[in-house]
Amino acid sequence: MRFPEFSGEWESTPISTIADIIGGGTPDTSVDEYWGGNIQWFTPSEIGKEKYAYLSDRTITEAGLKNSSAKLLPQGTVLLSTRATIGECSIATAECTTNQGFQSLVAKKNNVSSEFLYYIVAKIKREMLRRSCGSTFLEISANELKKIHANIPSKAEQEKLVSLLSLIDQCIETQRKIIEKYESLIRGLITDVNSGRIAQCKSVYLRDLLIEQHEKNTNNYEVCSVSVSQGVINQIDYLGRSFAAKEVLHYNVVNCGDIVYTKSPTGEFPYGIVKRSDITKPVAVSPLYGVYHPINDYVGRYLHLYFKNPINAKNYLHKLIQKGAKNTINITNQHFLDNKILIPEKGWLDKIVKFATAIEMKIATENKVLQTLQQQKDHLLSKMFI
Repeated sequence: MRFPEFSGEWESTPISTIADIIGGGTPDTSVDEYWGGNIQWFTPSEIGKEKYAYLSDRTITEAGLKNSSAKLLPQGTVLLSTRATIGECSIATAECTTNQGFQSLVAKKNNVSSEFLYYIVAKIKREMLRRSCGSTFLEISANELKKIHANIPSKAEQEKLVSLLSLIDQCIETQRKIIEKYESLIRGLITDVNSGRIAQCKSVYLRDLLIEQHEKNTNNYEVCSVSVSQGVINQIDYLGRSFAAKEVLHYNVVNCGDIVYTKSPTGEFPYGIVKRSDITKPVAVSPLYGVYHPINDYVGRYLHLYFKNPINAKNYLHKLIQKGAKNTINITNQHFLDNKILIPEKGWLDKIVKFATAIEMKIATENKVLQTLQQQKDHLLSKMFI
């Protein structure tokens, strides 16, 4: 699929010939003088939501840059997450640095523009996932990234393609903001509970709300992953290929309504994520994950809402977690239940869950619109970058 005024073959070339690939770095967090300066410092959780990365949550100083492995990246750098949330990317709007979860792509002169490089990365996401490895979390190395090939047209054709794809991206960003507005309503409900604005609440151990499940995958159910945005989802649909072991009979079974704790750090969730399964049939998940059945469906839905908030998840888990070497999460399935949360009494619990469920149905509708726009973009990318 091409614009009619262009012809001729595109050049197939490794990523390394069109962009410099630069890793990230983190200044010593215990040294105050390294932080709070005027240099942007991005983490993977801050990119991928929008095309452009404007301001980071944290900044570093010149001393922090000089005394660490952090690299100063120019405006227009494509910030690419290469750990856990592989393939998420944004374009830096100013000079910046990144942490270790990145490989940053700086377009080489007279070859590709930063905007076109951004769309190349979107195109090769599945290939990046295929080349990724890791047991605790997925990661793609710089060497593997350099080997991936991309097809490059002339500068004039690049500009034409960028113009079209940017229009679709504007629609996608608008749709995401609509969804974010609805999600903020749900966050507000849980904030009301935590702040005491809803008086009829009690502090309850999670072990009084959840029962650990020990069912193994003897029926060989389909294998699922657990994501921040999509919850429990078929692994191949989500990641593009299976990362399961050859033998999955020892995997844990998740039934509809069960709560899953992943124990895998990702983005805004440094101690793992907690999700309720909406899949109507039994599925299998990694034996590393904890699986729990709530005492009733209202409790299960409330816990899903509660742990969607990164702050709630972090506050609950950080008292229980011991991090090992290489950032591994050390916690047993039973110990996960050994902390308390605030939960409304039954009358308020029913109201909150029903209201939040209605909002989530609206979010699901808006997500379908977002998915259609994303599919349109992916279709164009697949046809234009053959």
